Amino acid sequence: MDPVAFEIFGMPVRWYGIIISFGLLMATVVAMRETKRVGIREEDLLDLLLFAVPAAIIGARVYYVIFSWNDYNGDFMRMINIREGGLAIHGALIAAIIVGIIFCRIKKINFWKLADLAGPSIILGQAIGRWGNYANSEAHGGPTNLPWGILVNGQRVHPTFLYESLWNLLVFLFLIWYRRRKKVEGEIFLLYLALYSLGRCYIEGLRTDSLMLGPIRVAQLISIVTIIICAIIFVIFRKKYRIHNDEISE
Repeated sequence: MDPVAFEIFGMPVRWYGIIISFGLLMATVVAMRETKRVGIREEDLLDLLLFAVPAAIIGARVYYVIFSWNDYNGDFMRMINIREGGLAIHGALIAAIIVGIIFCRIKKINFWKLADLAGPSIILGQAIGRWGNYANSEAHGGPTNLPWGILVNGQRVHPTFLYESLWNLLVFLFLIWYRRRKKVEGEIFLLYLALYSLGRCYIEGLRTDSLMLGPIRVAQLISIVTIIICAIIFVIFRKKYRIHNDEISE
């Protein structure tokens, strides 16, 4: 697939950027539709996006460059060139969460309520955005004889971007179903992080372009740590919920 969709005044516009932008748009639309139901003002959500989106892009790139440092040989212009890909979702999430916490403290908004609103939207955006990797012929797996393998440089390989996209879509649907059944604020976001990490941990093992920390795949390490942390926080939240209910019943 040609990574360039079209040109404007001689400047190529890549499918990668178009697909990522579309994913962000759809994520915003889904979140906006939920603001009234959960008691978040649309203006606050849009204000958060103005800060969180740029921070997420910067965080995604910085994270990627840090773990691919030797590939850039100190070339700063290549480091900041995201047009050819090279964005790591874990870096984006870390930056966005930090911005979200600061934003909620300033605006006096419950962070977990806002995070629950954002969780399904983020995973939907990821499901769409993964197709940008297909446009760039990246984020694929090793050789396979499976009928759904894709050709990259003349070799049939695992379409790991597709696996992750489908997994993310399933997580999105589950979160949409679960959001009206949650007990406490924060459950949706914790489930988003844990379920995404569960799928990513497995799929990452099939990829050939993983960011590495010595012999360890960074994404798998981060995913395992995330699952453990989310599980602990989830149990704590549920325990507090039960204690609160017991006190009321008494």
